[in-house]
Amino acid sequence: VSAMDEQFQAAAPEPGAPCADDGMTWWYRWLCRMAGVAGGLSCAFAGLWSCVTINPLNIAAGVWMMLNAFILFLCEAPFCCQFIEFANAVSARADKLRPWQKAAFYCGMAVFPVVLSLTLTTLFGNAIAFATGVLYGLSALGKKGDAISYARIHQQQKQMDEEKLMGALEGQ
Repeated sequence: VSAMDEQFQAAAPEPGAPCADDGMTWWYRWLCRMAGVAGGLSCAFAGLWSCVTINPLNIAAGVWMMLNAFILFLCEAPFCCQFIEFANAVSARADKLRPWQKAAFYCGMAVFPVVLSLTLTTLFGNAIAFATGVLYGLSALGKKGDAISYARIHQQQKQMDEEKLMGALEGQ
């Protein structure tokens, strides 16, 4: 079995694995992926710019931002990392994560360089990567309900409140 066959087998969903249907629509999934790629680009350029200094904290934040860019590309766009043998396997494993797990990982990964060195470069460079985490976090909240079901719930609560009020008034 060649290395390419192993990658395709690792990227293929397993029969017992949880399905990728996490309630996200196809366009929202692509929006999250595009935001991840844009976040990777912004982290890479801002990280490189941040490394052009003599301040060691800025250099450390810049290196971390370039690492963030690599991880974002690896998880969200493995076709950008075709020269890496395990890119498809990492992407398949990242696709199995729940949206809230991706949200926590991406937001935490984007906040660290800002905490390390609070500059405009680190702030703006990590903003799109953080926004990617926010998009995944919003998808973890689930779909919004329709107006009819909310109206029914509101009507039932209103009737229950009126019955309680009437019971309290009759008891006096």
